[in-house]
Amino acid sequence: MLVALLVLSLIPLVSGALRLVEIAGGPPLLPVNPRIAASPAPLVLHVIGAVLYVVLGVLQFSGGLRRRRPGWHRRSGRVAAGAGLVVAGSGVWMTLFYPDAPGGALLWAVRLLVGTLTAAFIVLGVTAIRRGQVDAHRAWMIRAYALAVGAGTQAFTEGIGEATLGVNDLSKAMSMTAAWAINAAIAEWTIRRGRTALTRRLRPQLVAPRR
Repeated sequence: MLVALLVLSLIPLVSGALRLVEIAGGPPLLPVNPRIAASPAPLVLHVIGAVLYVVLGVLQFSGGLRRRRPGWHRRSGRVAAGAGLVVAGSGVWMTLFYPDAPGGALLWAVRLLVGTLTAAFIVLGVTAIRRGQVDAHRAWMIRAYALAVGAGTQAFTEGIGEATLGVNDLSKAMSMTAAWAINAAIAEWTIRRGRTALTRRLRPQLVAPRR
């Protein structure tokens, strides 16, 4: 599962890295984006934050690593949470201040919602673990990560959207929204499955022995 998450995020991370090369003065390797050329700072923060969040975030979900290196889990978790907030904040920034982005008003609203929810879920996750609520912490962090890696799923849904609806604002908005919805649904299924497995493990301990 961890490898699958990394592979899912590989496409947007590579795209972001190529854009950073371009911003740094390298050759243009992607289609020209005048919004980024005019204000590259939020994209730079977004890409760097995404790399940290994706890599460290995946490792946070490794049960074996959590058990063997709890101290590392806590320290890297703080860095991952901070990086996730940078990703969400820069995403909201670009949504609000990059003009004429593809997708129209619908995608503008969805991007604003997704960025806000991602940040809120991270804050709720950090608050939960500070209170010792491990299950709630895990659930909120899974939700945040699922939304943050939506760009990986969008690499597939956008192709389907263009094939069925053509290349237009509605197609882009619907396909990108569908990717976030798919990831959110998978996150909720993962959370519920984890709770069910925990209940099954604890059930023998909760049933009082008959005498």
